[in-house]
Amino acid sequence: MEDNRQYLQIMTESLQKKKQILGEIMQANDAQTKVLEAETPDWEAFDGYADRKTELISQLDTLDEGFDSLYNHIKEALAEEAGRQMYQDEIRTMQQLIKELTDQSMSIQASEARNKQMVEQKFARQRQQLKAGHLSSKAAMDYYRNMRQTGNLQAQFLDSKQ
Repeated sequence: MEDNRQYLQIMTESLQKKKQILGEIMQANDAQTKVLEAETPDWEAFDGYADRKTELISQLDTLDEGFDSLYNHIKEALAEEAGRQMYQDEIRTMQQLIKELTDQSMSIQASEARNKQMVEQKFARQRQQLKAGHLSSKAAMDYYRNMRQTGNLQAQFLDSKQ
Protein backbone atom coordinates (compact mmCIF):
# COMPACT_ATOMS: atom_id res chain seq x y z
CA MET A 1 0.00 0.00 0.00
CA GLU A 2 2.82 2.37 0.79
CA ASP A 3 4.33 1.46 -2.58
CA ASN A 4 1.11 2.58 -4.26
CA ARG A 5 1.26 5.91 -2.46
CA GLN A 6 4.86 6.35 -3.65
CA TYR A 7 3.83 5.48 -7.19
CA LEU A 8 1.06 8.07 -7.02
CA GLN A 9 3.52 10.66 -5.67
CA ILE A 10 5.93 9.95 -8.53
CA MET A 11 3.06 10.17 -11.02
CA THR A 12 2.04 13.54 -9.54
CA GLU A 13 5.63 14.78 -9.83
CA SER A 14 5.69 13.56 -13.42
CA LEU A 15 2.54 15.56 -14.20
CA GLN A 16 4.04 18.65 -12.56
CA LYS A 17 7.21 18.25 -14.64
CA LYS A 18 5.05 17.85 -17.73
CA LYS A 19 3.25 21.07 -16.83
CA GLN A 20 6.60 22.87 -16.57
CA ILE A 21 7.74 21.51 -19.94
CA LEU A 22 4.47 22.54 -21.60
CA GLY A 23 5.06 26.03 -20.17
CA GLU A 24 8.48 26.07 -21.83
CA ILE A 25 6.90 24.98 -25.12
CA MET A 26 4.41 27.85 -24.80
CA GLN A 27 7.32 30.27 -24.29
CA ALA A 28 9.06 28.89 -27.39
CA ASN A 29 5.81 29.30 -29.35
CA ASP A 30 5.52 32.91 -28.17
CA ALA A 31 9.12 33.55 -29.20
CA GLN A 32 8.41 32.05 -32.63
CA THR A 33 5.38 34.31 -32.95
CA LYS A 34 7.55 37.36 -32.24
CA VAL A 35 10.05 36.22 -34.87
CA LEU A 36 7.24 35.83 -37.40
CA GLU A 37 5.78 39.24 -36.59
CA ALA A 38 9.02 40.94 -37.64
CA GLU A 39 9.09 42.51 -41.10
CA THR A 40 11.99 40.25 -42.06
CA PRO A 41 11.90 37.14 -39.87
CA ASP A 42 15.12 35.65 -38.51
CA TRP A 43 14.59 32.12 -39.81
CA GLU A 44 17.62 30.78 -37.93
CA ALA A 45 16.10 31.93 -34.63
CA PHE A 46 12.77 30.43 -35.69
CA ASP A 47 14.47 27.09 -36.41
CA GLY A 48 16.31 27.30 -33.07
CA TYR A 49 13.00 27.57 -31.25
CA ALA A 50 11.63 24.66 -33.28
CA ASP A 51 14.65 22.55 -32.31
CA ARG A 52 14.13 23.46 -28.66
CA LYS A 53 10.47 22.41 -28.89
CA THR A 54 11.54 19.09 -30.41
CA GLU A 55 13.80 18.46 -27.41
CA LEU A 56 10.99 19.35 -25.01
CA ILE A 57 8.52 17.09 -26.81
CA SER A 58 11.02 14.24 -26.50
CA GLN A 59 11.11 14.86 -22.74
CA LEU A 60 7.30 14.80 -22.67
CA ASP A 61 7.28 11.45 -24.44
CA THR A 62 9.69 10.04 -21.85
CA LEU A 63 7.51 11.34 -19.01
CA ASP A 64 4.40 9.86 -20.62
CA GLU A 65 6.05 6.45 -20.93
CA GLY A 66 7.08 6.56 -17.27
CA PHE A 67 3.61 7.68 -16.20
CA ASP A 68 1.97 4.86 -18.15
CA SER A 69 4.38 2.33 -16.66
CA LEU A 70 3.62 3.46 -13.12
CA TYR A 71 -0.11 3.52 -13.78
CA ASN A 72 0.03 -0.07 -15.01
CA HIS A 73 1.51 -1.04 -11.61
CA ILE A 74 -1.30 0.50 -9.59
CA LYS A 75 -4.37 0.45 -11.83
CA GLU A 76 -5.75 -2.66 -10.14
CA ALA A 77 -5.52 -1.04 -6.71
CA LEU A 78 -7.24 2.08 -8.05
CA ALA A 79 -9.98 0.04 -9.73
CA GLU A 80 -11.23 -1.12 -6.35
CA GLU A 81 -13.50 1.16 -4.35
CA ALA A 82 -11.28 0.88 -1.27
CA GLY A 83 -8.24 1.94 -3.29
CA ARG A 84 -10.05 4.96 -4.72
CA GLN A 85 -11.12 6.00 -1.23
CA MET A 86 -7.67 5.50 0.24
CA TYR A 87 -5.93 7.59 -2.44
CA GLN A 88 -8.68 10.09 -3.18
CA ASP A 89 -6.52 13.14 -2.34
CA GLU A 90 -3.74 12.02 -4.67
CA ILE A 91 -6.25 11.17 -7.37
CA ARG A 92 -7.93 14.56 -7.04
CA THR A 93 -4.54 16.31 -7.29
CA MET A 94 -3.67 14.35 -10.43
CA GLN A 95 -7.09 15.05 -11.96
CA GLN A 96 -6.55 18.78 -11.43
CA LEU A 97 -3.07 18.60 -12.96
CA ILE A 98 -4.40 16.66 -15.94
CA LYS A 99 -7.08 19.33 -16.46
CA GLU A 100 -4.40 22.03 -16.40
CA LEU A 101 -2.23 20.03 -18.81
CA THR A 102 -5.17 19.66 -21.17
CA ASP A 103 -5.76 23.43 -21.08
CA GLN A 104 -2.08 24.07 -21.78
CA SER A 105 -2.08 21.58 -24.63
CA MET A 106 -5.12 23.26 -26.21
CA SER A 107 -3.43 26.65 -25.91
CA ILE A 108 -0.26 25.29 -27.51
CA GLN A 109 -2.23 23.76 -30.39
CA ALA A 110 -3.98 27.07 -31.04
CA SER A 111 -0.66 28.92 -30.94
CA GLU A 112 0.91 26.38 -33.29
CA ALA A 113 -1.97 26.81 -35.73
CA ARG A 114 -1.55 30.61 -35.68
CA ASN A 115 2.20 30.30 -36.21
CA LYS A 116 1.66 27.87 -39.09
CA GLN A 117 -0.70 30.32 -40.73
CA MET A 118 1.80 33.16 -40.27
CA VAL A 119 4.61 31.05 -41.79
CA GLU A 120 2.43 30.21 -44.79
CA GLN A 121 1.61 33.91 -45.26
CA LYS A 122 5.31 34.89 -45.04
CA PHE A 123 6.26 32.25 -47.59
CA ALA A 124 3.45 33.28 -49.94
CA ARG A 125 4.53 36.92 -49.68
CA GLN A 126 8.16 35.98 -50.38
CA ARG A 127 7.10 33.88 -53.37
CA GLN A 128 5.17 36.86 -54.75
CA GLN A 129 8.18 39.13 -54.25
CA LEU A 130 10.47 36.65 -55.99
CA LYS A 131 7.99 36.27 -58.83
CA ALA A 132 7.68 40.06 -59.18
CA GLY A 133 11.48 40.38 -59.16
CA HIS A 134 11.76 37.64 -61.78
CA LEU A 135 9.17 39.37 -63.98
CA SER A 136 10.95 42.72 -63.62
CA SER A 137 14.31 41.26 -64.57
CA LYS A 138 12.69 39.38 -67.48
CA ALA A 139 11.10 42.59 -68.74
CA ALA A 140 14.43 44.40 -68.47
CA MET A 141 16.20 41.57 -70.31
CA ASP A 142 13.56 41.54 -73.05
CA TYR A 143 13.90 45.31 -73.44
CA TYR A 144 17.70 45.01 -73.65
CA ARG A 145 17.44 42.20 -76.24
CA ASN A 146 14.97 44.19 -78.35
CA MET A 147 17.14 47.29 -78.27
CA ARG A 148 20.20 45.28 -79.25
CA GLN A 149 18.40 43.64 -82.16
CA THR A 150 17.29 46.95 -83.62
CA GLY A 151 20.95 47.87 -84.05
CA ASN A 152 21.66 51.10 -85.86
CA LEU A 153 18.53 52.25 -87.56
CA GLN A 154 18.75 54.93 -90.15
CA ALA A 155 16.69 57.89 -89.37
CA GLN A 156 13.62 57.55 -91.50
CA PHE A 157 12.79 61.16 -91.65
CA LEU A 158 16.25 62.37 -92.33
CA ASP A 159 16.38 64.88 -95.10
CA SER A 160 18.69 63.45 -97.70
CA LYS A 161 18.84 66.68 -99.72
CA GLN A 162 22.03 68.50 -99.64
